[in-house]
Amino acid sequence: MSRIGRMPITLPKGVEVKIEGNTVTVSGPKGSMTETFSPEIGIKLEDGVLHIERPNDEPRVRALHGTTRALLHNMVVGCGQGFEREIEVIGVGYRAELSGKDLILNVGYSHPVKFEAPEGISYEADAKTRLIKIKGHDRQQVGQIAANIRAIRPPEHYHGTGLRYKGEIVKLKAGKAGKTGK
Repeated sequence: MSRIGRMPITLPKGVEVKIEGNTVTVSGPKGSMTETFSPEIGIKLEDGVLHIERPNDEPRVRALHGTTRALLHNMVVGCGQGFEREIEVIGVGYRAELSGKDLILNVGYSHPVKFEAPEGISYEADAKTRLIKIKGHDRQQVGQIAANIRAIRPPEHYHGTGLRYKGEIVKLKAGKAGKTGK
């Protein structure tokens, strides 16, 4: 049996779950999400704990078991406390600032790059620490927005400048060796 799939999901305070057939709606202080899962997987709510069950051990159903549990857990955590990704801005003259809800990046191009905030996503930009925070209740959306922002100016492997995830390690290359003087 799936080790991930058989783990129960305990609902934190303020998070409510409605199960209607194979459609699950999770609502909490950070927002609400609705997802339709495969009818082959059983989802039960008992005393504030979600249990995910599978009817048989076919490979396809076994794969859905752990995936369904992981997606449900992400919905519960996202609606309860939310998700956050941090991006570091590294480089001389590189900076990030907010203009209303939108993020404005000056990262070495001839023009500033404007990145609009989709619904459910908020940005924070700190000029002193040169850090961008992406916050939201949908884990997949937060990660995708962070990847899109990083793709504007990925880390450069010779000087280390660019946008990188906080804690990301970029190996620097040596560059040119130069003449030996002969």
